Amino acid sequence: MITKRQSLLFCGLAALAVLAIFAAMASGSATISVEQAMQTITGDAPDHIRALVMDLRLPRALTAFGVGGLLAVAGVLMQVLLRNPLAEPYILGTSGGAAVAALLGMLLGWGSAMIDLAAFGGAMAATLLVFSIAQGTGSWTPSRLLLTGVVLAAGFGAATTLLLALSPDQNLRGMLFWLMGDLSFAYSPARSLWLLAAITVAGVLVARHLNVLARGELQAAIVGLPVAAFRLIIFAVTALATAISVTTVGVIGFIGLVVPHLIRLVAGSDHRIVVPASALAGGSLLVIADTLARTVMAPRQLPVGALTAALGVPLFLILMNRSRRAG
Repeated sequence: MITKRQSLLFCGLAALAVLAIFAAMASGSATISVEQAMQTITGDAPDHIRALVMDLRLPRALTAFGVGGLLAVAGVLMQVLLRNPLAEPYILGTSGGAAVAALLGMLLGWGSAMIDLAAFGGAMAATLLVFSIAQGTGSWTPSRLLLTGVVLAAGFGAATTLLLALSPDQNLRGMLFWLMGDLSFAYSPARSLWLLAAITVAGVLVARHLNVLARGELQAAIVGLPVAAFRLIIFAVTALATAISVTTVGVIGFIGLVVPHLIRLVAGSDHRIVVPASALAGGSLLVIADTLARTVMAPRQLPVGALTAALGVPLFLILMNRSRRAG
């Protein structure tokens, strides 16, 4: 049963998402009013404003919303899978694995479908590698998991640097900006939005299983949950969400850490609430960050990944401090 507080949370997040998207539609090097942005939806705006909003700003904002939601939901699932509040695709190297595979595909001249497939394979391999190394011959611990993820993320960073050094000079600037998070060419939101909708709905439907698994694999097995199969599904879903995010806008960190933690602080740990609320909050956060990246130093654009990291790093340090004290 959804409580009044949780209902207010959903209403607030939905309102935030709408406001963030309208702000993105109205903001830029050529500023228009919110009223004019709304008129583009009804078809009453002048042609030049309608072209600016509908062809450029709205698709970019919707892409940012889809990718931000995917990263947040991927963070939720990884935290359930690894039972660690510090787990998320960026910190544990999943984004790095996807980025290395995608860059390698670009250097080899592959098409977009093959690059997407390579990114999925890289993200899946990175996730499995972190989990298998951290577990070793016994049960993993949060410190072992975190150390493994950080070391592998550093290794993927080194591999990325090597691939950039081998890249043609004319492609280097674009690759660097993409690696820091770039929505300049993100004008096809359908893929990320449909995937976000599918994962969110599926997450709500299996929320009871996620709640049980979050308490431990032994308890999940006792109540009859097929842990191995369910864990593999979560592996695949988080890898797919990360791969789509990386190939769409590059590497953007800390949304998968910041958003689920804040949602749990407000609404508790029931994944019937955490999954959809994280999707809304993560999408809104990336839309806001991208709007700031476009407008703070307009017409120059900042890498959106730098802005999300500026928010995520302090919270990560706070979480690390709490984890140390709890241990």
